[in-house]
Amino acid sequence: MTEGNGQALGMIETMGLVALIAAADAAAKTADVKVHTYEKADAGIMTVYIYGDVSSVQEAVRAGMEMAKALGKLLHYSVIPRPAFDFTEWIQKKTAVKGVAASEAPATAAKAAGAAAAPKSPKPAQES
Repeated sequence: MTEGNGQALGMIETMGLVALIAAADAAAKTADVKVHTYEKADAGIMTVYIYGDVSSVQEAVRAGMEMAKALGKLLHYSVIPRPAFDFTEWIQKKTAVKGVAASEAPATAAKAAGAAAAPKSPKPAQES
């Protein structure tokens, strides 16, 4: 699936990460789409970006929206058929994290969090 012209961009905005993950999961299981990345705005507002053909994205966003709505966390949703290619590139650049591809950002963040949380072993005492 090629992102850009000929494809649709779907967005689901929720309050909180749990609702966003549930919405993205429902969207991905409903139609042949690519859940591209997510973005945290502020105060717990999260947006997921979905790409695919127009009808698949419409169906996926509908399923994701219904899931977020059932959780009481849906804020907004939208489908843009065939967005301008520059707009697609803007989203990809905006969601990239420190030179890491946007699709790898969640995994990279998880690795960084795991490394930060790893316990440090005490230094052995030196004999005098």
